[in-house]
This record gives sequence, C-alpha cells and structure tokens, in this order.
Amino acid sequence: MELQITGKNIDLSPAVHGYIKRKLGKLNRYLPNIVESRVEISEEKTKSPQQRFVVRVTIHSSGTRLRGEERGQDLFTAIDKVVEVMNRQIKHYKGKLYEKGRGNSFARGKFSEEVEAVKPTQDIVKVKRFAVKPMSMAKAIDQMELLGHDFFLFLNADTEELNLLYRRKDGNYGLIEPELG
Repeated sequence: MELQITGKNIDLSPAVHGYIKRKLGKLNRYLPNIVESRVEISEEKTKSPQQRFVVRVTIHSSGTRLRGEERGQDLFTAIDKVVEVMNRQIKHYKGKLYEKGRGNSFARGKFSEEVEAVKPTQDIVKVKRFAVKPMSMAKAIDQMELLGHDFFLFLNADTEELNLLYRRKDGNYGLIEPELG
C-alpha cells in the first residue's frame, strides 16, 4: 500500500507520520487490496478549538474509492476519529459486496428518471479532476453511497456515455443523461 501524507499550514513530525502509518496500516487487515491511501492534514484558524485540525483520508482499493474527513482539537484526536470513519466505511463496503451475492441492490431500490432543477452557483471555488471508469448503475450507486455524496458522475458501462447519478429529496435516485443539443 502506497501512503501519501501531506500537511497544509502545519509541519508534520516523524512521530505524527509514524502514528498515521500505524493507524492506517490496521485498515489493511479489513480491506487487504488497498492500492493507495492519501492523508491530508491541515490546521485552520477557527473560533472553535474542537474544529482546529482537519484530517482527510482517501483510500483507493480495486476501483473503489473511500473517503473520510474529521476534525478535532488536537491532531491525534482527529486522526483517531477519521480512522473510525474509515473502519465504518470499509464495513459498509464489505457488507455491500456480501449483499451483491444475494441479488442486485439497484433492483431492490426505486429508480426515477425525473430531473430536478439545479440552481447556478455564484463562483467556482474549487475544481476537481478524477479518472472516470466504466461501471454499472449499481456500482455507481454503491460508490456514491460509500463516498457519502449526493451525486456521482460516472461512465455508464451500458451506454458508454457520461451520466450523473443523484439522490433525490424523497430518498430515491435520479439519473441525468446528457444529450448534445
């Protein structure tokens, strides 16, 4: 497993590096096919001392991406919290894999093709780039749930087109299939 640790507005001591390696190394027991782990640590100037340190962890494992973010008043507390979040996500992910043997999780849910109106944003404050791999609708739903997002952009393996999956207010899913105009 490749482990990348970066700090923003903070200098990370070798003791912190060792602590992170020890804590995240335990995740390999539960999810042995982890390819890469990224840890981003930042110290923010906030009014609340309980929110000062932010730790973000991203794990890549066989085409699956798990993410977690936690805050704490000291660095080690934030690290412990984010490791707990990652443990829960791994258990959830492994549960999904187990359930797949019992039927298609997408088929058990309800699917709606209605599209909700989207309000434009004022300013673009962040740009993200990521590799888009072909996947089924069920896999896209699983990925969206594992990431904890309300939407997920993916390359539909059936149509070979970009689709946007999103969670509706009623708890169901919606799908946006773009058409060139």
